[in-house]
Amino acid sequence: MRRLFLSCLMAMACFQFSWAQVQTLNQKDTGYRGIWYSNQPSNDEYVFKYSGGLGTYPANHYPFSVYVKAVNKTFFCYGGTDNVGKTLLHMVSYFDHQTRMVPKPTIVIDKKTDNAHDNPVMNIDAEGYIWLFSTAHGTNGPSYVHKSVKPYDISKFEQIQATKIVNGKVVPMNNFSYLQSWYQNGNGFINLFTHYDRNVIPNQPSKPRRTISYMTSTDGVNYSDWKDLATIEEGHYQTSGSFRNTVGTSFNFHPVKEGENGLNYRTNLYYIQTKDFGKTWENVNGKKIQLPLTQIKNEALVKDYHSLGLNVYINDVAYDSQGNPIILFITSKGYQAGPENAPYTWNTARFTGTEWEILPITTSDNNYDMGSLMVDEKGNWTIVGPTTAGPQAFNTGGEMVMWRSSDQGKNWRAKALTANSNYNHSYARKPVNVHPDFFAFWADGHGRKRSVSHLYFSDQKGNVYQLPDRMTSDMMKPIKLKKQAK
Repeated sequence: MRRLFLSCLMAMACFQFSWAQVQTLNQKDTGYRGIWYSNQPSNDEYVFKYSGGLGTYPANHYPFSVYVKAVNKTFFCYGGTDNVGKTLLHMVSYFDHQTRMVPKPTIVIDKKTDNAHDNPVMNIDAEGYIWLFSTAHGTNGPSYVHKSVKPYDISKFEQIQATKIVNGKVVPMNNFSYLQSWYQNGNGFINLFTHYDRNVIPNQPSKPRRTISYMTSTDGVNYSDWKDLATIEEGHYQTSGSFRNTVGTSFNFHPVKEGENGLNYRTNLYYIQTKDFGKTWENVNGKKIQLPLTQIKNEALVKDYHSLGLNVYINDVAYDSQGNPIILFITSKGYQAGPENAPYTWNTARFTGTEWEILPITTSDNNYDMGSLMVDEKGNWTIVGPTTAGPQAFNTGGEMVMWRSSDQGKNWRAKALTANSNYNHSYARKPVNVHPDFFAFWADGHGRKRSVSHLYFSDQKGNVYQLPDRMTSDMMKPIKLKKQAK
């Protein structure tokens, strides 16, 4: 019996050790600072394929913020950094709508990288516990899950030893990328994400593939097996949305390019949805789909941009009052920064109930000029995004603009939110259960060289507030910006 007991202890110890461990800091920071990040040097005047203040990057992470009516607060997370900008800190805070103040943000972990692909996302369960999902970028590092010790309380988090099912066995869930977390009362978490494997295509060399998948959990700790949504050529980027118990995802695909990275040629627009917590998936017409999708032409296809030679960058998915999806996305002629690949056209694809209606909105000057789409109960559409050129033209971001439409995207009115900025603004993110006073959340940063990065939010009226980069007390009011006309 003693030998059996010791064997069980050893087995448990090995199982425990296989979880990725990280020091949970639970420290208060001295101010709000976002991470600066760059990707793929371009060896031209634009310096990088994309770069800047990317504390709320990328479009494939969500949510960064959640409004909770019960406590009248919008909780938010972001990719922060230390005083010298050398490491990625996973930060959590909130905006108190009653006092209109923010506390010192909480540093949950140091991710030990400066890669903004490792930015956190968050969600809040029915009991008020805050969940922080610390993503990885591929297989280069671990992922973590943390949970607040008390409901609606950002002061202390504990690491959760989350598990998944693989071939009927319980194993640690310690690596996931590009996470989008949706919480449904009565069901739990349905999380969409990416994992990395290798594609096998006849007469083509094996290459890494970004495989989009999903998993479910009733308690946030024990997750189902990972189920793939699509495995076309070199993989996909997906961006999702939710309406009641519907979760829908829009994605592109990366074509095989001999000697090149297929993700730079991302194209096509697809959409699928589930209405039963991932048990079945269907296209927009309600036709059940066999997963994973493996062919370029399939029943989820919204628009064939591959044959048009256009890249597709998906920003957001929203829904009208009938539950019809609306996809916000950008098309361009290529991945490199600069005017040669213009126009960078912002579009919406709206399902009318019988067909997809695709309409242009405006143009900007970079593929990564990401914004969010909000649809209110009256059917009014609002987009917040960097559609006006900023101080670093043709680099990621620009000046933030609020676009409004009252006729389902046929006509738009624009209102400038920022002007004469020192740095480009980008990656405006909408909260879950958005409140009019905390309507969109983003960061700024120099488009061509490492810089400080500030964090901002706007209200529904178009007022912009900067979160204090230096906290002189435990609670402070954000700083209202004064827009200066050009």
